[in-house]
Amino acid sequence: MPDGGRITIETANKWIDDAGSRQHDLPPGQYLSVCVTDTGTGMAPDLIGKVFEPFFTTKPTGEGTGLGLSMVYGFARQSGGQVRIYSEVGEGTTVCLYLPRHYGEADEDDVARKLAEVGRAGQGETVLIVDDEPSVRMLVTEVLEDLGYTAIEAADSVGGLKVLQSDVRIDLLVTNVGLPGGMNGRQMADAGRERRPDLKVLFITGYAENAVLGNGYLRPGMQVLTKPFVLETLASRIKELIAGP
Repeated sequence: MPDGGRITIETANKWIDDAGSRQHDLPPGQYLSVCVTDTGTGMAPDLIGKVFEPFFTTKPTGEGTGLGLSMVYGFARQSGGQVRIYSEVGEGTTVCLYLPRHYGEADEDDVARKLAEVGRAGQGETVLIVDDEPSVRMLVTEVLEDLGYTAIEAADSVGGLKVLQSDVRIDLLVTNVGLPGGMNGRQMADAGRERRPDLKVLFITGYAENAVLGNGYLRPGMQVLTKPFVLETLASRIKELIAGP
């Protein structure tokens, strides 16, 4: 929306019948939908067919990774759901996320209980978190504090590499793969290892980012955690990496 506009977010309960199942490529049943609509320039049909492809972006070079919608698609499919996009040139675009409805009561203490089961392990170790999403950094920081570790945050690869090239103690790097700042997470980690050859790294990656990581090839001391994941899995991986050789 180069000249401003309106963004609308809508949620709804959806019952998808046999006809809708074929239309949305989903099993029949109850779903929750989250739809985001803008009043921007819209997209031509040939662009709509490409938006979920990894690294496709309409932004200028250096201003986007082209991983946003492909990661949303991967999250939806791994969760048993689907994503659909509707757009008209000159009118705007709507992206709808369909997720299977959960049956049963929510256990508000379940996450805290499972994190407690992992147990505190920190003995002064410091973890560097690099992610351009503040909510993700906050989430990982909370997990680290529960485990007894100290957290340092950076919002892009430039800030992350600056910390890695300093004299600050870093026992583990937790980084998203898709990062702004000129380097992706893998490139930043490799650059950081030039100064810290024994640096341990946990990559947080979306559905479409495995190519950035060399399609599964990782050096010793590196691990991958694929979205979506539960917090106790994140906690266990962090604890395992820091405690390992």
